[in-house]
Amino acid sequence: MKLSIGNDHAGTEYKKQITDFLILKGHDVQNHGTDTIESVDYPDFIHPVAKDVASKNSDLGIIVCGSGNGAAMTANKHQKIRAALCWNKELAKLARKHNNANILSIPARFISIKETKDIVDKFIKTKFEGGRHKRRVDKIPCF
Repeated sequence: MKLSIGNDHAGTEYKKQITDFLILKGHDVQNHGTDTIESVDYPDFIHPVAKDVASKNSDLGIIVCGSGNGAAMTANKHQKIRAALCWNKELAKLARKHNNANILSIPARFISIKETKDIVDKFIKTKFEGGRHKRRVDKIPCF
């Protein structure tokens, strides 16, 4: 699977750990995040991930910031993006299964690296259920 990842300064270590985890599992990871802990503006690193996913240059995206909120809000400005802020495996599973989320937003200041890896794994392994959920997801975009 091809994945894009982006982060701000609060998510640098998480991004490194997630990337290593995904590469070990055989995934191709495109890094759009900062590699330092110097303060940066998260939209500069989130928009490229959303563009990759929206244009189908990546299958899914992962974005990381302190709370996960700013990153998710930024990604969700893109018409074809459904970014979900998830802090446990159950939310990640439902975001994919029921909402066909295509970007996972991680709150680095609120969950551990171990939890993060479990959430990422659940997110990328879960398939969209379709059915009644597709009808609802199709109503999300504003045109």
